[in-house]
Amino acid sequence: MKTISIKHFLVASALCCGMATAFTACAEWDDHYEGTTSAGSDQTLWQQLQADKDLTDFCKVLEQTKVFRMHKKTVVSYADLLNSGQSFTVVAPVNGSFNCDSLLRLVETNQGDSVVEKSFVLNHISRSTTSLKPDYQSMLLLNSKYVTMGGNSIQGVTVKDANKHAMNGVLHVTNSPLPYQINLYEALCDLPEMSGIGNVLRQYDEDYFDADASVSNGIVEGVPVYVDSVVIERNRMLQNIGLINAEDSVYWVVAPSVAGWQKAWDNASKYFVYDASVLKRDSIQQYWTARSLMEDAIFNMTDQRSTEDSLVSVPYISWRNSLYVPGKPIYHVFKKPFAEGGILNGAEKVNCSNGVLYKVNEWPFTLEQTFFKELWSEGEKTELITEYSDKLCSYNVRREVADSISENSYLQIMPSTNTANWDVTFRVNNTLAADYDICVVLLPKSVSDKVNPDLRPCKFRATIKYVDENGKAQEFNCNKTTFTSDPEKVDTVVIAEKFHLPVCNYDQSDIKVAVNLQCYISAKETSRYSREMYLDCIYLRPRISKAE
Repeated sequence: MKTISIKHFLVASALCCGMATAFTACAEWDDHYEGTTSAGSDQTLWQQLQADKDLTDFCKVLEQTKVFRMHKKTVVSYADLLNSGQSFTVVAPVNGSFNCDSLLRLVETNQGDSVVEKSFVLNHISRSTTSLKPDYQSMLLLNSKYVTMGGNSIQGVTVKDANKHAMNGVLHVTNSPLPYQINLYEALCDLPEMSGIGNVLRQYDEDYFDADASVSNGIVEGVPVYVDSVVIERNRMLQNIGLINAEDSVYWVVAPSVAGWQKAWDNASKYFVYDASVLKRDSIQQYWTARSLMEDAIFNMTDQRSTEDSLVSVPYISWRNSLYVPGKPIYHVFKKPFAEGGILNGAEKVNCSNGVLYKVNEWPFTLEQTFFKELWSEGEKTELITEYSDKLCSYNVRREVADSISENSYLQIMPSTNTANWDVTFRVNNTLAADYDICVVLLPKSVSDKVNPDLRPCKFRATIKYVDENGKAQEFNCNKTTFTSDPEKVDTVVIAEKFHLPVCNYDQSDIKVAVNLQCYISAKETSRYSREMYLDCIYLRPRISKAE
């Protein structure tokens, strides 16, 4: 994450007032942030640069490139900044080692000026004062990139004249410019072959005002006033899946070509179609389609044990800690990534400043590995019960530790009388617009009474409640089928096979999908069947056609 505050972009609000106040504002900035100066010279860095006949091209670029603050060009050039009381390290490439005229043409426009600032000027200036030493060390540049310096080179570039001390910093003269190494986010957004992903990601860029990090100056007429506003340039989607735009982290990213991305998008977007009553449904569909394709393609390298054996994607840690249940499928883990059939097999490796981009032709995952997951509504989670008649039944949550019992708990539903045919409705969260086998998992009475269990089966009917494309409530009564459980085993009863939910209900507070269970035993069948049910869970099993 990059902070574009006064501290990091080195310009105060007063700098926008004009050249007459520029140096006063710089001095105030130094006082506020306790800037230091270097001893050994009575010249500023700018004066030293001007005095060197081999650095005239670099000086021209510094004079013409203006400081940007919050995406707006100020009146202050980088020549002004290096002539102020603030302290810097400057790495200056000699004349003829870069195309000065091309850079000067770029700075004639705001967009070009911003590009030159970030990729060239800020790539040669550091806020720290760092001397070149025999031992290697790291230096943070103003564009948040890190460079390695030591011996007689900086980031592999030979230094012609090192450690020229000025009154406000240190100057190093190099034989050529420092290479600008793009980070993973820049690679996805700027490489033409990655533009399918980049065009989507850019839509979630935003400037976020960080009130906690800003310096307050009180409240005027009920409105907070700040003398130092800190604004964070962030990406709303990446905040949730992986900070591949941060220079101080290391990630791997696997990304398909434009055609491969479009193919994956067209397939995934069908699963995130929301009904017409959902506000901004098209925007929500786009967000979750993009996120579902991206979040398993990003790997934080601090989470990996052996990359040859397996990779775990960024969502793995939170899923493992909160959702993983023994015996259920494991998500976000990709075995033997470099082997045949692995997600990185045959991928082109591109080194970036904060990790590695692996370019592939097509999105290398399956739907079942990523977003099309099994859905479990645990019976013991009574907050999922939306309707029941307390006159006909009651229920208890019971715990039994056993491999066959999901999460070691279940719901005991008990009729209020020997002939009460109860019904209970359970909501199902995070469904997609997709086909599911809808199952009810029932436990035998022997889980609680191993000596003399009730071996009578349960007999019930089921109704699936959902909405159509227009948000209108619909019901499917499972063809009025009467289901009978096996009383001697954990029984998965499929109440609807390959049932199609026409719209998505993912990440919605208004849950529109539910399963209603109705005890269905006549008075004369009371001796043969049990109205008491041990409900382990309601389980939705994804169904994918071979074409997908």
